[in-house]
Amino acid sequence: MIRIARADDAAAVHAIYTPSVLDGVETFETEPPGVDAMRERIITRLRQYPWLVWEEHGRVLAYAYASRFRERAAYDWIAETSIYVHADARRRGIASRLYRGLLDSMRLQGLNQAVGVITLPGQASVAMHEAMDFTPAGVWRSAGYKLGRWWDVGVWQKELQAPGNPPQPVRPFVQLVDDPALRALLQVG
Repeated sequence: MIRIARADDAAAVHAIYTPSVLDGVETFETEPPGVDAMRERIITRLRQYPWLVWEEHGRVLAYAYASRFRERAAYDWIAETSIYVHADARRRGIASRLYRGLLDSMRLQGLNQAVGVITLPGQASVAMHEAMDFTPAGVWRSAGYKLGRWWDVGVWQKELQAPGNPPQPVRPFVQLVDDPALRALLQVG
């Protein structure tokens, strides 16, 4: 089931995230943030952007969220996306279904663009983004140093909906929580 993350998901989310911090390059964070910091990230981000989890039998197996792309007001209609899946739950289609829910939630908010930032080569992530109609938008060469080497970072972009002129304000995610369209989309119970 896809649902909105809660503060008490922090430990499960942290457990999914930590291997990427310590042993992977999916994130350039190099020290696990801790459960309390993860709880604060969930609470803070949910005010403006979606943070969703995939839950089965009471266990969180994956999570996806959107976050501010850049600080300037002109960027209000674009958001960066992230997704992490527990090692035990990979190759089951969870990532694409959860990511689709995230993108649909962003569309309901009034966001026009989604940006995926991928440490290269990142074949699985590139394939998933391109299967979801993201297009390459550029590469930042030697953008991050982790695990003893420099990594390139690719940027993929997806138009969620045509931008208005002038645009309507983006609805903070917290205002959508009780929206029937979001509840139907996410199977929120």
